[in-house]
Amino acid sequence: MEDLHPSNYSLSFSRPEESPTTENSNPLPRAVLRRSSHVLLDGQWRFAHDDADVGLQQDWAAGHIYAHTAQWPGSVEEHLAQARGQHGAAAWHDQVVVWYEREFALPAIEEPQPCSMVQLTFGACGYETRVWLNGHPLSTIEGEEVHFGEYTSFTYELDPEYLRPVNRLTVRIADNMDGETPRGKQESHVYKRGGIWYQTYTGAVRSVWLEVVERNRLRSRVGVVSVVEDQLVRFNVTLRIHDPGDYVIRLQVFDPKTPNRTSPLAASDFPVRLEAGQWQQRVVLEVPGAELWSPEAPHRYRLVAQLVDSEGYASTIETLFGLRKIEARGRHVYLNNQSTYLDGILYQPGQATYKEMQLHMHAMKALGCNLVRVHIAGIDPRIYNLADELGLLLWVEVPSPHSSTPRSRENHRAELLRLVTLSETHPSIIIWSLYNEDWGAQDIATNPETRQYIVDTYHFMQITYPQFLVVDNDGWHHVSHTGRLKSDLLTAHLYTPDLARWQELLDRLVGGQMEGTAAFPLVVGDAFFYRRQVPLIVSEWGGFGFPDYGGPQDAEARTSSIRAFKQELRRRPIAGDVYTQATNIEDERNGLIDAHTGALSVPTELLASRQMKFLE
Repeated sequence: MEDLHPSNYSLSFSRPEESPTTENSNPLPRAVLRRSSHVLLDGQWRFAHDDADVGLQQDWAAGHIYAHTAQWPGSVEEHLAQARGQHGAAAWHDQVVVWYEREFALPAIEEPQPCSMVQLTFGACGYETRVWLNGHPLSTIEGEEVHFGEYTSFTYELDPEYLRPVNRLTVRIADNMDGETPRGKQESHVYKRGGIWYQTYTGAVRSVWLEVVERNRLRSRVGVVSVVEDQLVRFNVTLRIHDPGDYVIRLQVFDPKTPNRTSPLAASDFPVRLEAGQWQQRVVLEVPGAELWSPEAPHRYRLVAQLVDSEGYASTIETLFGLRKIEARGRHVYLNNQSTYLDGILYQPGQATYKEMQLHMHAMKALGCNLVRVHIAGIDPRIYNLADELGLLLWVEVPSPHSSTPRSRENHRAELLRLVTLSETHPSIIIWSLYNEDWGAQDIATNPETRQYIVDTYHFMQITYPQFLVVDNDGWHHVSHTGRLKSDLLTAHLYTPDLARWQELLDRLVGGQMEGTAAFPLVVGDAFFYRRQVPLIVSEWGGFGFPDYGGPQDAEARTSSIRAFKQELRRRPIAGDVYTQATNIEDERNGLIDAHTGALSVPTELLASRQMKFLE
């Protein structure tokens, strides 16, 4: 029998605790914590590449001789290179199919309960993942025999009928260069590697773990929407029920600095009658005297949520959350009803490790940024927690497909829902982009179906997730319907190394000239007339050091140009900007931060426009 390794975020009531979402305290790539110990299945797995894609037909899950081993987590590209005796990462140009397998001992359960079961979670894996337990195919909690997506976690409940004292876990992962799947800036058949397009990095990219959970429980996802004027918080919780009956949803809110949980700031019970299945429930709690979350004062509170059955047995999750409000009103972005200029930077984590991403976040804060635009990439959810803690606003984006078809739109929507469902806890996340520069929506100007999909998705996000601002297609073709922009922000990507040209472009932009200013007409669909009725954001600029964009090469000249260009932005009625970019990545050599050490190549506070004397 294998003992469960206790997590290092002990949930004992008897001693003071560290905050569970500090950057070093959560060992698992998830944001909402559960009161259970876990067994990490990371480490050496047996490995085989299935170049002829015969493993399913030959039933490798029933038994197969694996010639190689691979370290999980890791990438398919690394594992293929190791198996073939190559150095670096192996490129693949059409389809890749690989298999992994290992044994694990059935976890020992202290004080076993009849209402407990074993759960298996993949932090992220894909794009296409199938899993077998002792040769039996598994389905996710959502009922997927094949899980699609590579940026978010997914979970299996392990049927006791199939569990043994020692178990064999088999995983098949497949991916291809299909332009219809969400890829971000990974190469495809449409966009080849080079310039701004990067090598693929896919497969077993995050941890996998076992834990013991209750049959009837709250899942590890919590949506948070706050009404700051009334100190109300709407919590959206997800319930997994095997045994129909009467339950109580119990919420308690604590000051995270309080050494014990004897005196909640707010608490309430919500009795519910539940049938078997997965359900979502909205509940509202007043938190009197709550301080708001902001970059200057990132106040957070601890939520302890329980699902209590009729026998008094409770399933518990907990997370930190903040009260904040974001609005786009007139030409300003308002945070907590205060006009806030967004000093942003573009961040492409690429193949950065979790520790490296932590260094990057601290460095971007040191640059004076209050906003980080995480560019069409799914990241470790603990980075969202770190942004909450540091007071960094986040602009996140759906990793885009590379072609515009009905299937690509289906895949895009599915990826959006997977991402937003697991990230709506965080006060730091304020903006979502649906598309970027027409990638995956290349026919946006000519195809009414593409525009209608974007309009419908924008309206869906507005209604379902009111805690976020939504951008339809960042930087290029925005969509207008009956003269109304289907985006909360009007954004433009402007690149030039010449200061006089920069001034000219900014003047044209704030003057409402939608033609000939950015790379394309800035708005398509129905006629749109900009009169400062929405905030204007220059969401990419600079790129200094990248040959395609020109600009200064050395750090001193780059610093001088950034200051001069930033001053021109702040002299105009613009609501925010995003400098490109934080770190170097492959061919894009325009970073301000060392990708490995987090060291700055320019002065601290360089991007903090609040330091500019002419604004005082």
